[in-house]
Amino acid sequence: MGYIQEARENHVKKKVEEALRSKMKHKALQECKDLASKYAECSYGRTISVVWQCRQQAKELNECLHQFTNDDVLEEMKRAYMLQQDGRVPA
Repeated sequence: MGYIQEARENHVKKKVEEALRSKMKHKALQECKDLASKYAECSYGRTISVVWQCRQQAKELNECLHQFTNDDVLEEMKRAYMLQQDGRVPA
């Protein structure tokens, strides 16, 4: 695939990109909901101490979320969207 074709496939409108980001974040939260629950449970009833008391849970949650919310994932979602819009992939 040529550079111009690839650039075109990766270019989407701002609103579409925002919607894809939202979808990406929602999927990440669904995939990491167990770790999010553990972090929420740890932080319950805490204020300032949550920073050091829940450090491990926060780290694990962030690592999980990063797997599903990074530039590579977004670019793949954009590519799939553009292919779908071109009619190459069924909806």
